Amino acid sequence: MTEKEYCCRDLLAGLSYECVRGNVDKCVNEVVYDSRKIKEGCLFICICGYNTDGHSYIPEALEKGVSVLVVQKDAEIPKDSDVTVIRVEDTRYAMAFIAAAYFGHPADQLKVIGITGTKGKTTSTYLIKSILESAGYKVGLIGTIETIIGDTHIPSKNTTPESFVLQETFRRMVDAGIEIVVMEVASQGLKLHRTQGFVFEVGIFTNLEPDHIGPNEHASFEEYQACKGLLFKQCRHGIVNKDDEHMEAVLKGHTCDLETYGFDKTADLYAEDLKLIDKPGELGVDFHVKGKMDFEVEVPTPGRFSVYNALTAIAVCRHFRVEIPKIKEALLKAHVKGRIEMVPVSDKFTLIIDYAHNAMSLNSLLSTLKEYHPARLVCVFGCGGNRSRLRRYEMGEVSGRLADLTIITSDNPRFEEPLAIMADIKTGIDKTDGKYIEICDRKEAIAYAIDHGQPGDIIVLAGKGHEDYQEIKGVKYPMDERVLIAEILQERADRS
Repeated sequence: MTEKEYCCRDLLAGLSYECVRGNVDKCVNEVVYDSRKIKEGCLFICICGYNTDGHSYIPEALEKGVSVLVVQKDAEIPKDSDVTVIRVEDTRYAMAFIAAAYFGHPADQLKVIGITGTKGKTTSTYLIKSILESAGYKVGLIGTIETIIGDTHIPSKNTTPESFVLQETFRRMVDAGIEIVVMEVASQGLKLHRTQGFVFEVGIFTNLEPDHIGPNEHASFEEYQACKGLLFKQCRHGIVNKDDEHMEAVLKGHTCDLETYGFDKTADLYAEDLKLIDKPGELGVDFHVKGKMDFEVEVPTPGRFSVYNALTAIAVCRHFRVEIPKIKEALLKAHVKGRIEMVPVSDKFTLIIDYAHNAMSLNSLLSTLKEYHPARLVCVFGCGGNRSRLRRYEMGEVSGRLADLTIITSDNPRFEEPLAIMADIKTGIDKTDGKYIEICDRKEAIAYAIDHGQPGDIIVLAGKGHEDYQEIKGVKYPMDERVLIAEILQERADRS
């Protein structure tokens, strides 16, 4: 067997399967789940997707000389074919184990931290990465925005990649000298078995609210909740938010040991003496960590959810024995692109970019910012095209109720007309007494907000967050709100 050959039996180790044709001792030169990559001598996993079924590519695979097929349905194979056919209950589940074996079980050489929950996953991953790196660990990251391997940043397609891509990423991380990986674990990723084939060192539950329920996602809130809970049957240590009302339901049947965090004083790690920090151009929180640790910490992002994110990171980093001064310093410096990201514009008012792109997240964001008693709360947002119109009504109603002024603008119109989307947002605002104006061009809308900013205002640019493009009729045009702000400020400077 050459070094580029893999024994089928070895790839299937740990799986329940039936060899319905051929020989499991057959060797293959590659593992493939994308029909476009099928080649002679490979093992092809037939995945049942939402839009395509890998089993329909079996005739093509046979023509190209595939050596092994992994299926979950009956497959018609010509009698003269020497292909080996392996039958499993679920090819997605099987792919996770096959991929792990194919890439040499790289997760066994890593400490993998997985974070699941409706909100807080992205911010928490960056906070944990920042703290652990300050303590000298080499840390990789996999999440909604990007995958980070050393100095390499790869934009993400899915919050949690397909199991094959995930294992390939782990392999790259091990080869790059990474010791710890912190990753977002989406409920969809758990449902589709993307994180099978290895054990998480730490699993984290942040919170749970109704989301991702509908076609091609979750059939019900109960399914969504149950999928979140799968992480705690696949990790050694669980760290969970004790304040969340769904905690016990999510943990049902867990197999890991547990510790808790929150504001509840019976939690293993809890926050008390919360104070809001309001400095020119900066909002934050100060609180005392109690329980298994005891120290005061300041976080340069606002609200109670910032405390939860910080507690999550502190609980994880305690597990890795990071010293308190390192934790405090890292939390003070950590910033996450597009997540309550404060952009310095003026000493008179505060400008924030945030990814809030549904009613739930916008309500949470605006409610938090109102606690800082701004002179005015100004919300600039639009909604994505070719998505639920209900989201537009709901977001309009939230902004109309909570913001002193809403500037309705364009987001990613996709194949819809921006003005039609804006009209739907207006329908929601009209249910409230909220004041609003409409400026379709997003740069002009931001410029209006900056030019009319008043002392003590908090201005929020919601919906785009970390995105650096605007999608119009199938084309993604470059558009980064940070760049737009810089251009606006330069244009104002050039005029003066």
